[in-house]
Amino acid sequence: MAKEDYYDLLGISRDASGDELKKAYRKLAVKYHPDKNQGDKEAEEMFKKISEAYDVLKDPDKRAAYDRYGHSAFEGGMGGMGGAQVDPFDIFREVFGGSGSIFDELFGGASSRGGSRASSGSDLRYDLEISLEEAAKGVEKEIRYRRLVVCPDCGGSGASPGSSVMTCPDCGGSGYVTSQRGFMTFRQVCPRCGGSGKTIEKPCPTCGGEGRTMETNRLKLRIPAGVDTGSRLRSQGKGEAGVHGGPPGDLYVIIHVEEHDVFERSGDSLFCEIPIKFTVATLGGTIDVPTLFGKGSLKIPAGTQSGTVFRMRGQGMPNLRSQARGDQLIRVVIEVPKKLSGDQREKLKDFAEACGDESNPVAESFFEKAKRFFE
Repeated sequence: MAKEDYYDLLGISRDASGDELKKAYRKLAVKYHPDKNQGDKEAEEMFKKISEAYDVLKDPDKRAAYDRYGHSAFEGGMGGMGGAQVDPFDIFREVFGGSGSIFDELFGGASSRGGSRASSGSDLRYDLEISLEEAAKGVEKEIRYRRLVVCPDCGGSGASPGSSVMTCPDCGGSGYVTSQRGFMTFRQVCPRCGGSGKTIEKPCPTCGGEGRTMETNRLKLRIPAGVDTGSRLRSQGKGEAGVHGGPPGDLYVIIHVEEHDVFERSGDSLFCEIPIKFTVATLGGTIDVPTLFGKGSLKIPAGTQSGTVFRMRGQGMPNLRSQARGDQLIRVVIEVPKKLSGDQREKLKDFAEACGDESNPVAESFFEKAKRFFE
């Protein structure tokens, strides 16, 4: 499924200024923030999309590349949304400041989940190239990719075995500290614990206290028949591990179907061009036709003209939803012999005379109509 236009997502024009861009993002971020829409998956997905769009358009170089090439400017290889990993809460923190919780940053209250709020792992993207034959019949593929997983030595706590995770003494576990300036009180993320509300006595040497390590993951995927370039397969929970016990992200596999040397595809239809002999076109006959599902045959009526298109029903691509096959369209092109033997040439002359080619009424009609161009 094609990705939505970043400008349309944020509701701004393509020549919007940086201030207009930021204002549009702030408005939508408040509307779709997960803290305000708990349990609403659609709102959570929209929050990710607008964060991805803002992350690209706020950067002049990325924005210029997107304006010129669209989403293809960021495709290729492993990465999160848009070809690079984007944490929507990092974007939120960048714009609003603080921890990324809408209740803390906008309303000044503590999040109901506490300072050590669990957060979901990042989604990952993998681009997979398959052949047209594989797209037509379906195929099983094994892929390898790198992702962050829960540290096997500390179980995600970030603390060395035997050491403990303690409440941060500076913020008392809230993740925030306050300061007084005149009659105003300011609240900010605790610099000691980074807003987690916890400090580690002795960080785990394997993960450096992060609670996650990088590993290479293998995954077998069943690619259904009928996929096309841009088809997106989601493998739930196969993205990066969450933080502080948060759920893992998902893996999105983007399909790219290779160009074929015989067939062209348009939706569920396949097109190909086949040369036929002059004699077959004139007298009629049956020819062998290649299909993605084996050899087929096509009846050529006598008098077939070059460029005639024939339809072979049910020999196209399977529909991804119904699995009903489209059609294969075949355009025939009449081959003209480049070399003739003396005997063949004489017989062809006799044939031309017998057909009255010198006084062909079709040709006469054409030249009569075209005569005005030569006057």
